[in-house]
Amino acid sequence: MESVYLAIPLLPLFGALVAGLFGGWIGRAGAHWVTILTVAASFVLSAVAFWHIIIDGGPVFDEAIYTWMVVEGIRFEIGFLVDPLTVLMMTTVTFVSLLVHVFTIGYMHDDPGYQRFFCYIALFTFAMLMLVMANNFLQLFFGWEAVGLISYLLIGFWYKKESAIFANLKAFLVNRVGDFGFILGIGAIVAYTGSLHYGEVFAAAPTLVGEQIEIIAGLPWEVMTVICLLLFIGAMGKSAQVPLHVWLPDSMEGPTPISALIHAATMVTAGIFLVARMSPLYELSTVALSTVLVIGAVTALFMGLVAIVQHDIKRVVAYSTLSQLGYMTVALGASAYSVAIFHLMTHAFFKALLFLAAGSVIIALHHEQDMRRMGGLRRYMPVTYVTALIGALALIGFPGFAGYYSKDAIIEAVGYSQIPGAGFAYWAVLIGVFITALYTFRMIFLAFHGEPRDPRVDKHAHESPLVVTVPLVLLAIPSVVIGAVAMGPLLFGGFFGEAIHVAPERDVVASVAAHFDNWLQFIIHGFQAPAVYLALGGLLVAWLVWGYKPEIADYAAARLSLIHWVLERKYGFDELYQAVFARGARRMGDLLADTGDRRVIDGWVVNGSARLVGYGSQVVRHLQSGFLYHYAFGMIIGLLLLIAMVTFL
Repeated sequence: MESVYLAIPLLPLFGALVAGLFGGWIGRAGAHWVTILTVAASFVLSAVAFWHIIIDGGPVFDEAIYTWMVVEGIRFEIGFLVDPLTVLMMTTVTFVSLLVHVFTIGYMHDDPGYQRFFCYIALFTFAMLMLVMANNFLQLFFGWEAVGLISYLLIGFWYKKESAIFANLKAFLVNRVGDFGFILGIGAIVAYTGSLHYGEVFAAAPTLVGEQIEIIAGLPWEVMTVICLLLFIGAMGKSAQVPLHVWLPDSMEGPTPISALIHAATMVTAGIFLVARMSPLYELSTVALSTVLVIGAVTALFMGLVAIVQHDIKRVVAYSTLSQLGYMTVALGASAYSVAIFHLMTHAFFKALLFLAAGSVIIALHHEQDMRRMGGLRRYMPVTYVTALIGALALIGFPGFAGYYSKDAIIEAVGYSQIPGAGFAYWAVLIGVFITALYTFRMIFLAFHGEPRDPRVDKHAHESPLVVTVPLVLLAIPSVVIGAVAMGPLLFGGFFGEAIHVAPERDVVASVAAHFDNWLQFIIHGFQAPAVYLALGGLLVAWLVWGYKPEIADYAAARLSLIHWVLERKYGFDELYQAVFARGARRMGDLLADTGDRRVIDGWVVNGSARLVGYGSQVVRHLQSGFLYHYAFGMIIGLLLLIAMVTFL
């Protein structure tokens, strides 16, 4: 199987290189065929690996493929760890990536950068596969940085668009903040365990319990807490958790297929995958788990509120992604790692579906994204409407749809958690159910229901071609059924085995499993819990406000003007970061340039020394006048000074 595992990431890399280096020779069709076929082959091989590990019960593969160097016993290697967690991520990433590649044919049909785009998305798939298949921190960091770099290129794909360049620079810089913490965490791991290999690090971790480090003199911290928090800072950047969330909404400036690829199943879930993979470390630090739990809860609740006031259809889905990532992070903090990965998987399908449905609408309306200019699209785009509706029902956790099982499992798990902050997190994710339904069906009603609010809708709207609608249908199917199919094995069947470690006293998933035997029981239980009714309440309020009586929205915005203003400005994070970090850094640079460079270095050191020599020369030249009496006078003054010194000293 080693050759199969090696081929899975290398096939998309091959497709990317062919499309990128030889795109001019093979043409547009050649570029999309070579990348689609290689990603499809990668998906098929990922499915083979899934079958081998999960169905056939094959052994976990954990071996080095290539050794770069060995420094003082620390091995720098390229190696693969293929276990149940890995094969689940591999199949999810490659499946969604394949459908995004097909969708791209229709969406980017007339774009002059067609071949370059296919090169980038295939290269992104390679980088993400290298990340999830890594068995050591060196390769993990390589994949981590590679997806960040390629996302920078993809978000700024339309590089002549100023807002796109601003967005990709913002994403790059914010992720550098997270990555700084991430690499410090890796450095601490190497310093205290002497290894980069996951297995060796996990084996050594229990010996570090109780060991302390003083980052600031007199303030000791647990070593494991420091390591876990530093790693989580990296996860906060990639998975866009407060306060490192600001890059993700602006990344909507990239083409819509990128929104589906980056923000559904790949880059933004890297942080969730990281914490789940590092569960043997996080289980050793209650402080780290509590931090993860609270930050996830804040993100889930408050980013969902911002989605309510967005008018750009893609930004609504983007803020929804932020909120759902918060749900996954809450599950991680509650030690419900398997539930977080379960929601990651279901979310990948229905969120990719919603992004691609939004892309279908944008295609039909000639790249119009403002929902205030839409309306009535269900008559013109029935396939897009039905699939978007399925994605919306899955997102809000409507019983029977994929998101219901994973989202309600998170709520149930947090309810059993004893981690500090679990009470706040429980109410945050519970209230978030109502908010999710509210902004999701606001989008559905504004875009697809009612009458067209712009004459261009009647004139231009039409159903998208098959290369767009077929991926929508293929994503809609798992958005309905994957939750019921996967719930038993992933949550209650020991699917992950030793890939995820949970301390017995924190095993909230076992507490949830004790009350359920199958997915049908979970649905029945749902109608006895508040989450389903909160989702239905949000749906009904959305219908009343934006479907039945739209004037209520204007009235509410006027009466709640302060809250509306705060939400429109996204709590002021962008303004704060612009003022403190962006403009502050520029002002600091101007100050250093003016004071340090021009005044101190140029003014005092360089020009000052020259002026000092000039002043000294002016004084000295008066002593060389050429008159004898001047010299005699100087000699007399000198003689008097010499006598005075001899006399008084």
